[in-house]
Amino acid sequence: MRSVRMRILAGLLVLAAAGIGGWQLLPSQEDSGKSIRVGTTDTVTSLDPAGAYDAGSWALFSNVFQTLVTFEPGGAAPVPDAAKSCRFQGSGLRTYRCELRAGLKFPSGREMTAEDVKYSFDRVKKINSDVGPASLLSTLSSVDADGMTVTFHLTSADATFPFKVATGAGSIVDHTRYPSASLRTGSAVDGTGPYELSAYTKGRKAVLKPYGDYQGAVKPGPPVELRYYADGEALNKAWNAKQVEVATRQLPPKVLADLNPGDPGRRVSEADSSETRNLYFNTRKGSPLHDVRVRRAMAWLIDRDQLAATVYDGTVDPLYSLIPTGITGHTTSFFDAYPKQDPEKARKLLTEAGVSLPVRFTYGYGLGSGSAADEAKEIKRQLEATGLFKVTVKGYEWTDFQKRWATGKLDAYAVGWVADYPDADTFTAPLVGTDGTMNTGYSNKTVDHLIRDSRQYADRGQVSEVFRDLQLTVATDVPVIPLWQRKEYVVTNDDVGGGQYLADGDGVFRLWKLDWI
Repeated sequence: MRSVRMRILAGLLVLAAAGIGGWQLLPSQEDSGKSIRVGTTDTVTSLDPAGAYDAGSWALFSNVFQTLVTFEPGGAAPVPDAAKSCRFQGSGLRTYRCELRAGLKFPSGREMTAEDVKYSFDRVKKINSDVGPASLLSTLSSVDADGMTVTFHLTSADATFPFKVATGAGSIVDHTRYPSASLRTGSAVDGTGPYELSAYTKGRKAVLKPYGDYQGAVKPGPPVELRYYADGEALNKAWNAKQVEVATRQLPPKVLADLNPGDPGRRVSEADSSETRNLYFNTRKGSPLHDVRVRRAMAWLIDRDQLAATVYDGTVDPLYSLIPTGITGHTTSFFDAYPKQDPEKARKLLTEAGVSLPVRFTYGYGLGSGSAADEAKEIKRQLEATGLFKVTVKGYEWTDFQKRWATGKLDAYAVGWVADYPDADTFTAPLVGTDGTMNTGYSNKTVDHLIRDSRQYADRGQVSEVFRDLQLTVATDVPVIPLWQRKEYVVTNDDVGGGQYLADGDGVFRLWKLDWI
């Protein structure tokens, strides 16, 4: 869901009494086979890579499936994983070829071939799930398989395609275990990642054990048990009760704001994050937000500073662009266009639009999504304080919420976005491109052209001007209003190291980096 890599701001704010050297101690024999329990509020939509395009599902996929290439912590370009090598052929950035590692085996004992890779990509596009990642592969025309060689043919130049291969959309499945035209049901997973899923209870836990036949870019760690909690308060309760050794994504804002480096018994990693949250609008005819002047009026009323300070206790930063800070292409386009709250300008726009006041619309959010309910309440308050809008707010169970926005049943909806890969493209094409995953109905030929143009640059440092122009257009059309950019926190107890590697902005949830110390 998902830039350059996050920078570790504070590294480890809290260290063991033994000091930094404690991180280098070997695990005790007593703990070496013991599961590390990791608590999170993430939600898993599906165990099938063709049926999920969300942070919670992809966090699990990072560990139980392999991709041809992956990202190392702090790296800026993909490195081989299931492949022994991958590269573009020729100079046109339209043919990408990979050679597989020899000896990769699925849990059935069958050896992976290029046919499995082709099958995995083909079925994502064929199934084209409403909540799946098919849109991420929009430039993929066809895939050829020949023994251990797989070749991707693209419809246009796409320098970001290797990044996309490294995401959950590129998860390689056993073609004998996954149907070609429908999603696999049940709780079984057949992948070749560093872990295998030995038990799974939806909404409660995923039990992972090291996969003995794994070969790839990483070293499997100790067993891990992912525990899923309904919200941050439930996660905090589990942490305080010592039911988990690691807490991540997300403890309540107040708890995060009160973290003290001097508190004993825990280590805290704080990092810049490329995770953002945006307010999306249904721009189709018939929607009360179809007229661009209505959306611009809303942009004049949203107070991000107030939102960050009151709902999130300063643990997020106000965001004024589609592309977050720290990422090549970031601008302040929304601040430039709407520098401060101005109800009079909002009223003038609505009068010009000829709409009845107050403008009434529905606002949806996902239940269990951190402070989404409080956020919705605050945004409703800000918009209704002017008398210009009347907002009906409703929360939905996560899977239902996804389906509602994917089918255009909500007028407005707030969704967090975690970088799929470390490039500004992940914050543009899926969010504002025609037929993008956020399904706002928004389509602008200039935006689509700029997205295509940005992909022609193999040197990603050259795309700043393209993304600046794109964000100016988006700030004018307002199919989305950026709200905030998160800081990333991972809390572990004194016995566990490696928490700082769990996530660093590239969509990879590195459970294998955790260890007993």
